[in-house]
Amino acid sequence: MAEAVDLLHFAQSAGDGKLSMDFAIEGADCAACIDDIEGALLSLAGIELARLNVASRRLSASWRAAECAPHVIIERLADRGYRAHAFELNKLESDDLEHIRWLVRCLAVAAFAMMNVMLLSVSVWSGAVSDLDIETRDFFHWLSAILVLPAAAYAGQPFFRSAFEGLRAGRLNMDAPISLGIILALGMSLYETWVHAAHAYFDSAAMLLTFLLAGRALDHAMRLKMRAAAANIAALKGELALRMNDEGVSVAVPVAALRSGDRIFIRAGDRIPADALVLTGSSDIDESSITGETEPRIVIQGAHVWASSLNGAGVLTLRVIAAGENTLIDEVKRLIEKASDAKSRYRRLADRAASIYAPFVHLTAFATIVFWLLVGADVHFALVTAIAVLIITCPCALALAVPAVQVVATGGLFRAGIYLNASDAIERLAEIDHVVFDKTGTLTLPLKRVVNASQIPADLLALAARLARSSGHPLALAVAACWPGAEPAPEAHELAGSGVSAWSDGFEARLGSRDFCDAHCASADIDPDVSLLFIRHGARVAALEVRQALRSDAPAIIDALRVRGCAISIISGDRSEAVAPVAQRLGVEDWRAGVKPNEKIAAIEALTRAGARVLMIGDGLNDAPALAGAHASLSPIEAVDMARARADAVFLGDKLQPIIVALDISCKARAIMRQNLWLAAIYNAIAAPLAIAGHVTPLIAAAAMSISSILVIANALRAGPSRSFSLTSTQAAENSGALALGRMSS
Repeated sequence: MAEAVDLLHFAQSAGDGKLSMDFAIEGADCAACIDDIEGALLSLAGIELARLNVASRRLSASWRAAECAPHVIIERLADRGYRAHAFELNKLESDDLEHIRWLVRCLAVAAFAMMNVMLLSVSVWSGAVSDLDIETRDFFHWLSAILVLPAAAYAGQPFFRSAFEGLRAGRLNMDAPISLGIILALGMSLYETWVHAAHAYFDSAAMLLTFLLAGRALDHAMRLKMRAAAANIAALKGELALRMNDEGVSVAVPVAALRSGDRIFIRAGDRIPADALVLTGSSDIDESSITGETEPRIVIQGAHVWASSLNGAGVLTLRVIAAGENTLIDEVKRLIEKASDAKSRYRRLADRAASIYAPFVHLTAFATIVFWLLVGADVHFALVTAIAVLIITCPCALALAVPAVQVVATGGLFRAGIYLNASDAIERLAEIDHVVFDKTGTLTLPLKRVVNASQIPADLLALAARLARSSGHPLALAVAACWPGAEPAPEAHELAGSGVSAWSDGFEARLGSRDFCDAHCASADIDPDVSLLFIRHGARVAALEVRQALRSDAPAIIDALRVRGCAISIISGDRSEAVAPVAQRLGVEDWRAGVKPNEKIAAIEALTRAGARVLMIGDGLNDAPALAGAHASLSPIEAVDMARARADAVFLGDKLQPIIVALDISCKARAIMRQNLWLAAIYNAIAAPLAIAGHVTPLIAAAAMSISSILVIANALRAGPSRSFSLTSTQAAENSGALALGRMSS
C-alpha cells in the first residue's frame, strides 16, 4: 500500500478524474516492443493513453483514477517481462550509463575470447591438412572450451536474460534464437570435444557474440546520447528562480516549484524561468533561440515573456502565467517528441519483419531435426545439421549490409565536416526532393557583423569596441568583435534599451541608439535587415551598420539544389522585412516569415502529406520540432543544443557546401546498400537449403557466414567519398577549430 501511495506522488491530475504519469521501462530494446507494451496497457480497464518512446524508454500513460492505479500498470508490464518504475531523469541517466558500461565489458570479454580462440582454430584448420595428431587437436579444443565457456557465460548475459524474460512472459523475441544458437553450439562443441571429433564450434559462438554485442552497445550509446541532448531543453529554463514572498523579498527556489501567479525577480543577464507577464521594469529580451527573431525585443509593463528567453541589461518583476510543464519551451519539447515518434514509425515495418525472423529460424531448425529423424538419420547428425542451420541463417551479412556502408560513408562525411546524429540518416538524405531552410543562422551567418567597419575611423571604431565590451547586448557583441583585444571602457554605465557611455580623453563617449547618441544628423542607408548603432565622441558621430551576412556560397548552393531537382522553401520565425530580401537575392519564391514552432512543423507535415521528402535545415530552438519531423534534417555546428540534437547531422564551417556533399555521398551509399542487401539475400537463398540438406557442418556454416560478411564489407568500402569530397589540411584545421568553438558555445 505504501508503494502505491509513493507512486501516486509522481502522478499528475489530467482533469475529469483522470491521472497521468511517466514510467521508465527496462527491457524495451526495439520498436516491436511498442505494440506489445502499448497493447498490454490499453487492454487494462481505465487506461486511456499509453505511448512509449523507445529511444528514451519513457512510457506516458493516462487513466481514469477510479478504475486503475500506477501499481496495476507496473504489475501488468511485469507480466509481459518488462520492469517499470516512476520516470526520474537523473536516475534513468545513471542506470543507462551503468548499462552501457556493462555492455562494453561484455563486448570486451567476447572480443578477447574470439581473438584468442580464432588463433587456436587456425591451428586446428591447418592441422587438418597436416600431421596434427588427435591428442594435440583435442588439447586445442579443450583450451578453446576453457577460453570460450566462461566468456560466453558472462558476455552472453544481455541476450540470455532478455530471452529468459521474454519466454517467461510467453514472448519469443529476437534474443531467443541467438541464445539458443550460442547454447547449442557450445553444447555440441563440448560433446564433439569429448568424443574426440575433428571439429568444434567454439569460434562460431564467440564470433557471433562479439558481432551482436558491438551492435547492441552502439545502439544503446546512441539512445543515451539522444536522451542527454533532449534533457538539455530543460536546462534552458535554469535550475533556480528568485520568487518574491508577500514581504517583497526574493527567495531562491527550484524552477519546478514555480506556480501560476507567483511573482519572480529577474536580474540583468538572467534566463527567464517561466512564461510570464511583466509587472514592473523594462529591458531588452533576446528571444532568438525561441522565435528566430534576430532583434532583441524591448519589454515594458504588461508585456509577455517566454521561458528560456535571455534578459538584457534591465531588471524585471514578473508574474508567472505558465510554469512547470506548461511553458512554451515545454510545448516545443512535446512537439519534438511527437515528431520524433512519427518519423520513427516507418522503422516499425523492419522491426516487425525482424520479429518474424525468430520463430521462422526456430521452426526451420526444428523442422530440420524432425525431417532427418524421420528419414532415418541418427540424433547426432540431426542436431549438428540443425545447429548448422541456426549458424548459417544468422543474419550477420544482412545485418552488416547497411551498417557497413554507413560506417564507410560516415567516415567520408566526417572528413567533409559533416557529423551524423542518426544511424539511418544516410538512407533518408538520399531520398530528398524538397529542401526547407530557416533564415537566421542558416542561410545567414549566426553572428552579426558590422558590415561598414572599414568605413569607420579607426580610433572611433576602437572606442566603440571598448564601450561594447562593457555591454552584454547582442549588437554590442558584434561591435566588440571588430577590434579584438579591446579592453572594456573604465567606469562605463549602461542604460537599458538605450546604450552605454563612458568618459574618454575629456569627452563623453556614447554607443547606442540614435536618440541616446543624439545622432539625428548622422546619415545611414535605411535597410530593414540592418540594425544601426551609433558612436559619439564629443562632436564626432558615426553610424555602425550591423547585420547578419548571407553565407558566401548560399546562391550557388541554392542553384545546385535546383539542378538536383529539389524544390526550395524558406520558413523563418524572423520578421518579413528581414526574410524578404534574402529570399529575393536567392531567387526563392516560396518563403514565409514570422512562423512559430508549431506552424513550422505543420508546414513540414503538409509538404510530407503532399508527397515531398523534406530536408529541413535550421539552427534555432524554434526549428527543433521541424528538424525532428522532417524526412531528414541538417543543422550548422553553431546551432543551439536542442537543434543540433534533433538534426540528423551537423556541419562545420561558414559555408553551405556540406549540404551538397551530404546528399551526394548519401545517394552513392544508398546504391551500395541495395547491392549489399541483394548479396545477403542471394547468400541466404543458397546457403540455407544446403545447410538443411545436411551438406554443411557448423564449422563450414561459420566460415560461410564470415565470408558473406567479408563480401558485404568489401563492397561497402566503395562507399567512401571520391577525391573531390576530401578536405585540404587547411580546411580540416578550420573545421576542427569550428567544432571546438561550437562545443565551447554550448
